[in-house]
Amino acid sequence: MFIKKFSVQNYKNFKKKYTLDFSDVKDYPYGKQCISNGMIKNAIIYGKNAAGKTNFGLAMLDITCHLVDKNAIPESFVNYSNADSSDPVVSFSYVFVNDSDEYRYDYKKTGAQRLVSEELYCNGRVVFTFDYMKQQGDFSHLEEYHLNTLNWKFRKTGASLLRYMANNSSLDDDNPVSAIMGYVSGMLWFRSLGKGNDYMGFMLTIEDMIDYIIRNDYVEDFQAFLKEYGVDEAITVKQSADGSYVLYFKHKNLIPFISAASNGTQALLTFYYWYKHLKDITFLFIDEFDAFYHYELAEKIVKLLEEKYSIQVVLTSHNTGLLSNRIMRPDCYFLLLKDHLTSLANATDRELRMGYNLEKLLRNGEFDG
Repeated sequence: MFIKKFSVQNYKNFKKKYTLDFSDVKDYPYGKQCISNGMIKNAIIYGKNAAGKTNFGLAMLDITCHLVDKNAIPESFVNYSNADSSDPVVSFSYVFVNDSDEYRYDYKKTGAQRLVSEELYCNGRVVFTFDYMKQQGDFSHLEEYHLNTLNWKFRKTGASLLRYMANNSSLDDDNPVSAIMGYVSGMLWFRSLGKGNDYMGFMLTIEDMIDYIIRNDYVEDFQAFLKEYGVDEAITVKQSADGSYVLYFKHKNLIPFISAASNGTQALLTFYYWYKHLKDITFLFIDEFDAFYHYELAEKIVKLLEEKYSIQVVLTSHNTGLLSNRIMRPDCYFLLLKDHLTSLANATDRELRMGYNLEKLLRNGEFDG
């Protein structure tokens, strides 16, 4: 299952409608590792400071706030509606592709947990619609999707109908309701700006990353990972006086990992932690993924995500050194501008050939259009 298209309007700094269209694939003969099933699989979003790169990622993960019980960050809840708009209603639209089926799920809110409306369509046909203000909707097609036996008497007022259907029905995995719920349960947004592990979606409880590595006997694997990505340090575990286990850099005198690790190594720790969960993740958004990475390390991480994993991955970055047809392709690089989101392929009339220097074109204003 893939996201085909995502749109948001009136959320935080996005007064106008912003759309990321994963199906807008061009006919480039290179960079095919970034495309899967006719969809963009790997994307990098660029934008100036305060353009809204973080907000766009939070918008994409907003769906996890009302459909599933997963972790959220306070930043996603505050200043929810656009401050320059007189309309408090925020609109979201997701189009999913599941084999030969296409699902469109639209909803509107006035806050992270305050639904205004919900609509679900399967292959262009209504599954249900509901207006929470008027407390009415279209449920005439529920029987077609085996949703007609629900007991509405005990539904919590204001709670998502899609969630209620999923939690109170026995549905096949290919039912649009269960398919969407399963996919959303595996969506993840995270960032690593030095120490800490800010994330949204995927899990409900925050877990200590070092404890996770020690508990699962991943110390040697983590050391090999660090070495592969440029940190050639031996690490070891020792039990402290209180019985807990602590990770150390292994020198003549042991140095506690968590206090001595550089910001770049801390960022690698966060990436490694989520990297070990990738088999269960359905969609991944990493904000400022390379904020503390050397340019060679950033490129290696991009290639790892391109070549070894089939899920859709969206990264944000300021590193224009990654703008290369050798790494990705023009329809996979996006610019977040003041009134829309566009791929490099759509930001110019020039035919962007393999040999073109995309970074130089960007710096020279080719995509300012």
